[in-house]
Amino acid sequence: MRQTKRFAVVGSDARQAAAGRALARAGYTVGGVQQLPQADCILLPLPLEQADLPLAQLLGTAKPGALALGGKVTESALSIARAAGVELVDYFARPELTVYNAIPTAEGCIGILLERRSRTLWGAAVLVLGFGPVGRALAVRLAALGARVTVAARRPVQRAMAEELGLRAVPLTELAAAAAAFDTVVNTIPAPVLTAQVLAALPKKSLIVDLASKPGGTDFAAARRLGHTALHALSLPTVWAPETAGEALARTVQAILQEREGKKI
Repeated sequence: MRQTKRFAVVGSDARQAAAGRALARAGYTVGGVQQLPQADCILLPLPLEQADLPLAQLLGTAKPGALALGGKVTESALSIARAAGVELVDYFARPELTVYNAIPTAEGCIGILLERRSRTLWGAAVLVLGFGPVGRALAVRLAALGARVTVAARRPVQRAMAEELGLRAVPLTELAAAAAAFDTVVNTIPAPVLTAQVLAALPKKSLIVDLASKPGGTDFAAARRLGHTALHALSLPTVWAPETAGEALARTVQAILQEREGKKI
């Protein structure tokens, strides 16, 4: 189907650029911020609140009724959009984008582990906290590389799913007791789970990679005091695989537009 909508892509990181190219390949007319006054759709960055954009000024130049799409949209951003007569939709809330982003996040995390560890992942005992999309994508890939993966998850169904895949699983409530068996830990839970008590139970000089959104789930100050290496690895899709991340964003945006067009019929 030939596309007629005109996009203005705002933001200069590699993911935004890749998303713009993917939208152009799909048949949309794509330009930069200078195209805002003519654009039917505006593609804003992820996360929107950390992009340091003059949002009110930008949306003030958009034509009334334009559709803006951004990631991790705040109430403040929604208020600015309403005042500008622009509808603002949060594409980060789409579950398919979460699944798409889990893949480069998992691969990026594995890259960090390979870079920071002095031993192979094959045979390594690795603890993965959380079994959402990122935890699942990471755990199965680590196991495929020969790691002995244990998943710590709150919900019994998540632990059952991990065991179904041949992984070990423990309740989060048993984290402090289980920690001594692991010198490599990856957290995906955006809550304080790697507390000082849990960190103290880890072997000395353990490696912790926290993938959770800010502020993360690790007591980083306690990790430093205890001599661990704790990294807060954010935005891995953009850092490790911006082309893939941009294409996933473009697919998600297209799905949003197709659904909206279907509702109008």
